[in-house]
Amino acid sequence: MTTAPASVENDEPTLVRARIGVTAIFFANGFAVGSWAVAIPLVKAMFGLTDATLSLVLFAAGAGAIAAMPVAGLLPPRMGGTGPTLRATGPIFAALLAALPLMHVLSPGIAPLAICAFLFGVFNILVDVPMNAHASVVERRWGRAIMSSFHAAWSGGGLVGAAFGGLLISRGASAPVQLGVEAFVTFAIALFASFQIGVGDAHPSGTFFALPERRLIALGAIAFLSVFAEAAVNDWSTLYLSADIGMTPGAAAGGFSGYALMMFLGRAFGDGVVHRLGRTRVIALGALAVFAGIGLAVGLASPPAVIAGFCIVGLGLANMVPAVFSASAAAAASPSLGIAMAATLAYASNLIGPPIIGAVASVSSLRAAFAMLLPASLAILALAYGQRKRSPES
Repeated sequence: MTTAPASVENDEPTLVRARIGVTAIFFANGFAVGSWAVAIPLVKAMFGLTDATLSLVLFAAGAGAIAAMPVAGLLPPRMGGTGPTLRATGPIFAALLAALPLMHVLSPGIAPLAICAFLFGVFNILVDVPMNAHASVVERRWGRAIMSSFHAAWSGGGLVGAAFGGLLISRGASAPVQLGVEAFVTFAIALFASFQIGVGDAHPSGTFFALPERRLIALGAIAFLSVFAEAAVNDWSTLYLSADIGMTPGAAAGGFSGYALMMFLGRAFGDGVVHRLGRTRVIALGALAVFAGIGLAVGLASPPAVIAGFCIVGLGLANMVPAVFSASAAAAASPSLGIAMAATLAYASNLIGPPIIGAVASVSSLRAAFAMLLPASLAILALAYGQRKRSPES
């Protein structure tokens, strides 16, 4: 007797529940990341960190993410699937979010906080990779592109988490209270949703030291370059708008909000676009939009041009990573392995990209640093064209 591969059940009510559940997990993960983002100044003050020591803590979180990558694609088959994996890793990720400021109880020094940040990065990946792999299974069963809607939920979760955290802080909440409350919300959503999504991907995914499959290398390169652009705008756009362009801090923050909103809207409506145009065309058009937006932002370098340029960049980047993750999941031996390979390069870029931008800005200017995204977007376009020639149906 032949056993069918483990996956989400394909009767419609169960599939609908699975899609809702995975969407909720994406929202919860984004909610946690947004919660942490607004808590960073409070944590910095609580531990008496300098900019340099804070950067070490943030680096520890990024290093944890990279360290988790080799096992992230191999864990689900050993735990019975991406669904059971998320039932374990989601609550631990939420608990680590709450634990970050509590490290002050152990020691006011940096070591316990850095260790907790490292583990936070590890379990962020042990949620991120399985949830994307599970989403690719649901997408395949659904019969059309829906990956962008999951990433829209992540973006929406980040906006809500940051806004709710800001509200709590404005009411006088300390870092332990703010992160404790938001970690509880993350825990509740992630745990409940993980029981609605089924088994997911449970296919054997190879060996620990497997080299990337050839057809995944170009997709991984696209992920690396697109996240490089995302990280540059996320971390440096507000400073560029205020320090180089001369906008007030409040107006500069509004400029970044426009970028974030356009990325959210691009993902919210992205599934229909991917369905009509295909993944590689969406990536190629996104690369052209990034080129145009950055050209506007660094070419004219006036407040309206920079804000409009970053909004165009947000639209261009919105569906790149979702499209790459879907294509990687379909191209690899298992969805978990494909997602892990693409995510490894994406998170490596997120770790090293901002320091590269900062280094170029320190010897030249942020305007020159952002100009590096022009050749990066052309490289994405060339890689997407190569993918199109190999796989016309995508």
